[in-house]
Amino acid sequence: MLIGGDVQAFICRDAVDMRKSIDGLSYLVEPLLAKNPLSGHLFVFVGRDRSKVKILYWDRTGFALWYKRLSHGRFPSPATLAQRGFTLAEL
Repeated sequence: MLIGGDVQAFICRDAVDMRKSIDGLSYLVEPLLAKNPLSGHLFVFVGRDRSKVKILYWDRTGFALWYKRLSHGRFPSPATLAQRGFTLAEL
């Protein structure tokens, strides 16, 4: 998949239940991130224990969901990432 130059990534500051899948996460985008889930941007959700991350993306034909689970270590706090920002390369 290629990510266009105008695509931005938005991270949810709150921990999210990682049992949620595409539908559950897409319903969280508007109330928590104030964005349209069909915008084509990347929406990043981190689990409570920070060992899991899900990224939701609309590609004009449907949603795609990426899931990463670390075997060691943790992702940075979503609140910290949202405050300082991050690049697509870091993502």
